[in-house]
Amino acid sequence: MIDRLSLSLLLVTGTCAFAVPASAQVSASAVPASGACTTSPSPLANALAGPAWNGWGVTAANSRFQPSSAAGLSVEDVPKLRLRWAFGFPDTDEASAQPVVAGGRVFIGSWAGEVYSLDAKTGCTYWRIKTRAAVRAAVILGEAPGSGLTAYFGDQAANVYAVDAATGKLLWTVQIDDHPLARISGSPVLHQGRLYVPVASREEGQSADPQYECCTFRGSVVALDAAAGSRIWKAYLVADEPRRTGTNPAGTPRWGPSGAAVWSAPTIDVKQKALYVGTGNNYSAPAGPTSDAIVAIDLDSGTVRWMQQLEEGDTWNTSCPDRARDHANCPDVDDPDFDFGTSPILVELDEGQRLLVAAQKSGLVYGLDPDQKGKLLWQARVAKGGTQGGVLWGPAADADTAYVAVSDATRLPGTNEFDPTIGGGLAALDLRTGRKQWSAPPRPCREQKACSPAQVSAVTAIPGVVFSGSADGFLRAYSSRDGQIIWEYDTVREYSTVNGVKARGGTINNGGVAVVDGMVFTNSGYNHITGIYPGNVLLAFAVE
Repeated sequence: MIDRLSLSLLLVTGTCAFAVPASAQVSASAVPASGACTTSPSPLANALAGPAWNGWGVTAANSRFQPSSAAGLSVEDVPKLRLRWAFGFPDTDEASAQPVVAGGRVFIGSWAGEVYSLDAKTGCTYWRIKTRAAVRAAVILGEAPGSGLTAYFGDQAANVYAVDAATGKLLWTVQIDDHPLARISGSPVLHQGRLYVPVASREEGQSADPQYECCTFRGSVVALDAAAGSRIWKAYLVADEPRRTGTNPAGTPRWGPSGAAVWSAPTIDVKQKALYVGTGNNYSAPAGPTSDAIVAIDLDSGTVRWMQQLEEGDTWNTSCPDRARDHANCPDVDDPDFDFGTSPILVELDEGQRLLVAAQKSGLVYGLDPDQKGKLLWQARVAKGGTQGGVLWGPAADADTAYVAVSDATRLPGTNEFDPTIGGGLAALDLRTGRKQWSAPPRPCREQKACSPAQVSAVTAIPGVVFSGSADGFLRAYSSRDGQIIWEYDTVREYSTVNGVKARGGTINNGGVAVVDGMVFTNSGYNHITGIYPGNVLLAFAVE
């Protein structure tokens, strides 16, 4: 573990972000008549005062726990859930963004490069906006002076957008990183008029090409003025700019240091006036002290308060695996790729103690003290761990317990197929000690050649119930008391959709479910690394 207050991460300040070409098209798109709402929407004034799921983790602490007053759903209700409507995303075979719900609307991004505002009860479309790249990050909603409710989100080309949540009108857009492979995979968070945006990249995947000069991307967090989009500060999570370090066996230049991407939403600590992020591995040598770490950053200045590195020297990219055609860009030391893909969860315990819960692809979950510079209080193993998790997109936590889904997706040797006998399961950990309270075993994989029982997507909890999706397309609700399954739904099927788009469910990955006002919303379909079954559908369930 490393805590280096003396590390000087490069801090960039300024009045504006990188300019976005005026020729790039960002505009509201016509809503097809088959899916358009025919009634006037409810006003969005004070929408966040009512039942809502806002942003990635529903709270600034990223707890992914929805209280009864907002969930509108009891333990007894859950077995009665039935499909209310299905919405098909056109022109894509992926659906993985976290649904955001407020004011009777669902705000959701698409891999085809669109963001939608839908009616929560019926699924009809109020507006859609075309973006410059795919949108996988969750929308975050906030009141902007003079603008009413505003929806903020980022895309897979590192553009950030602010749009009028009522109409979809574009208010501003900025590009926050000029690296050609930079992207925003984690949801921005909004606090006191500032938007804090995590930055990751696709460079780790590009490194499989022996002609690619690996690697030059550095993970960062960018603070923007929410009203104007101007940049306040940018904190890189790799201190030094990359320099040439040699050539790979194909004769292509090598660069480093690089990596430490921030894949998930930052967590806000109002008491400490800090935000916390989990970081990814290094892409190339030399390894640094901020990879595979939990890092605390000052909200006002962007300076690093402390860091707790929980896997040292982790240098890995996609030219390393056995199935890779060419290992030219693999570092000399091929380490385990034990990112923090999850957002840290800030918990206030009854006795006044505070805790950061951090879950890693290593299969370990940590309890850290945010008031003692990330001091390690406990650690617990819930999974074997690996490049596909471990724990991939994150737990949920109530006042006493963390609920952690296990991925452990494992490929069959020499193939791109996953082992149908490995992965999956759910564990409940006591927040004070890290001791396992119960463990729900993985469910058998469906009887198909290509299958994985891995539970990769983020967990969602309400009082008495824990929701978790699986790579083989099942959405399950577990009792938070003992881990028994109380409801499940097989999403892998074709759907008749409210907007007339041909749609099919598949792997549930990345974003978890949103539970708001008696309804449960989930995306289904994924075709990337841990995706088994592609799909393009948003599903809404209600008690009937």
